Amino acid sequence: MLRRSAIKRIIMSSLALVIMLLLCLFPKSDNLSIPEEVIYVDELTMPIYVMDQNNYVARTSVVKKETNDQIKYIIDTLTIGSINANYLPNGFTGIIPKNTKLIDYELKDKLLKLNFSKEILDISSDKEEKLIESLIYSLCELEGVAKIMIFIEGESLTKLPKSEKSLPLILDKSYGINKIYNFDNIKDTSKTTVYYIGKYNDNLYYIPITKVTNDKVEPVEVIVNELKSTPIYETNLISYLNASYELEDYEILENSITLSFNNQLLANLHDSDINEKVRYTLSLSLRDTYDIDNIVINLD
Repeated sequence: MLRRSAIKRIIMSSLALVIMLLLCLFPKSDNLSIPEEVIYVDELTMPIYVMDQNNYVARTSVVKKETNDQIKYIIDTLTIGSINANYLPNGFTGIIPKNTKLIDYELKDKLLKLNFSKEILDISSDKEEKLIESLIYSLCELEGVAKIMIFIEGESLTKLPKSEKSLPLILDKSYGINKIYNFDNIKDTSKTTVYYIGKYNDNLYYIPITKVTNDKVEPVEVIVNELKSTPIYETNLISYLNASYELEDYEILENSITLSFNNQLLANLHDSDINEKVRYTLSLSLRDTYDIDNIVINLD
C-alpha cells in the first residue's frame, strides 16, 4: 500500500515537472507569470533555511516525510545531531544547539508559539541571530504560519542570549535575514530582502540578504538594481539578471506586483535554466519584501 502511494506521488511530481517544462518551451504570449517554484510542485520536498558553508542562512530543500507534524519535523531537522538532520543536503548544517527539545507549541490564527528547553541558549554569539532567522524563515514557509513567538521553558525570549540584543515579542520575515546595515539614522530605516544564488559543488541554492538602509527608493527598484549588479558584499553571491535588463514600469497592488521589462529579457527566454533562476530570485525577493503571493513579468 505504502509502495503504491510512493510510486503514485513520484509519477505526479514527474508529470508536474514535464508540464512546467512544456510551458517554458512554448509560452502563450509575452506576458510571463511567475511559476510556482519546483519545491512547491514537488510533493516530496519542502523548503528549509539552514547554515551553508559560508555561514549564510540559506534556503534549500529537504525530503518531506510522511508525518502530520511538519513543525516538529522542521525543528528536529534544524537541530544539530538529530536523526532528521541527516536529510540536509551536503554543505548545509542545522543551527539549533544539540540536545535542544521542543517542549510544546501552539498554532492559532497563524501565530506559532514555540516552547524550547534551555539548551537552545547554548549558542555562540556569532550565530544567535542566525538561529532566530532560521526559525522564522523555515517555519513561516509552512501553510498557516505567518508569525512566531519563542519561549524558553515557559518564559518568552525577549533578547538574544549572548549579545542581549532586544528581540520583538512577535517575529516574522520583516525581522530580516543575513542583514547588512548601511544607514545613518536608526529611526528612519527600511529593509529590502534580495535573494541571490549560491553554489556548493554542482548544486545551486538561494541566499537571502536583507539590506537595512535609509534609502527612500521603492524596494522593487532596489531588488532589480541589486540583482543586475555584482554584489559587493561577497564574491560567492551570484545573480543571473543581466545588466541590460531594464525595469520600465511596475504596479504594486494589495497582494500582487507587476513588473514590465524591456525586450532584453527575451534574450534568455528560451534558456529555461537561466530564465528559471531569474524568475525565482525576483519572485522570492519580492514575496519576502512585500509579503505578497502574486508576481507577473511583462515584456515590452
